[in-house]
Amino acid sequence: MNRTSLKIFIAAIFIVLNTALPSLAKEDPLKGKVVVIIGASSGFGKGTALKMSKRGAHVVLAARRMNLLTDLQKQCGNDSIAVQTDISKSDEVQHLAEVTLEKFHHIDVWINDVGVGAIGRFDEIPLEDHSRMIDINLKGIIYGSHVAIKQFKKQGYGTLINLGSIDSEVPLAYQGSYSASKAAVLSLGRVLNEELRLAKFKKIHVSTIMPWAVDTPWWDHSANYSGGTARMGSMEGPEKVVNAMVKASIHPKEEIAVGWKARSAYHFHKMFPDLSERISANVAHKYQIKEAPPSPNTHGTLFTPMQSGTEIEGGVRERMKLEKSSSTK
Repeated sequence: MNRTSLKIFIAAIFIVLNTALPSLAKEDPLKGKVVVIIGASSGFGKGTALKMSKRGAHVVLAARRMNLLTDLQKQCGNDSIAVQTDISKSDEVQHLAEVTLEKFHHIDVWINDVGVGAIGRFDEIPLEDHSRMIDINLKGIIYGSHVAIKQFKKQGYGTLINLGSIDSEVPLAYQGSYSASKAAVLSLGRVLNEELRLAKFKKIHVSTIMPWAVDTPWWDHSANYSGGTARMGSMEGPEKVVNAMVKASIHPKEEIAVGWKARSAYHFHKMFPDLSERISANVAHKYQIKEAPPSPNTHGTLFTPMQSGTEIEGGVRERMKLEKSSSTK
């Protein structure tokens, strides 16, 4: 083989490798991963489950509404499993982990996609509703985080994703105990990350996702004692939050404010806390108290799950548009 032929041969080999290697490197990092999602029956959890399963992950679906999980399991495929779980009960959370490990032997990502609301003036919301919401939003996330971190330490790796809220940073009028619970979730994530750093667990990560007000079934599922139909101005669609959860499972960050509205509110509050809280309170008062159509008091899904509100999106924005158009006629 002469020098020219050798050069052509080497160039051909280079072209083949240059073409083949990127395709090999493009294998989805979620393929084959075991992902536990608590709160998978609707909203962000359902959207995340569908997106992750489409990318090849084995999803473990958990929520109270087993009939919805069964339907979702069929859509997800990929050896997905469904486990009826009330996150406010530590034994059920432990059972969820045991069922997952029995089938898959490890857990790569654990998502506590939990957030139940209680809307209204603080003293007008029954004390039992405040208490139950803390059982779900805070104690439940503590239970889920405790199980996940213990398993991750055994494995030496894993990613925990907890659902916070922009309320974690900016407390919102008429969502007093909800804001308190979400602030606690953010604080928990910060503590866990520091403990993991001190213990030198470099492959274990904790992310707190902080969305802006999003159009999901959360609003219809919330306990509501405000006198008006649950809503908020400038709501966003759920897709951004679903994408943020998926991304965090691959490239975790400690705190993720989702979308420009949430990021702006997050940073503005750090610079001007009193002013940002006042502005947020005025917005909440306008949309929830002054302008919202009347609605009877309700416990929402705090004590008993509803069969309504089964999709990723809640239809609140469309309802508000119709109300606005009808009021201008």
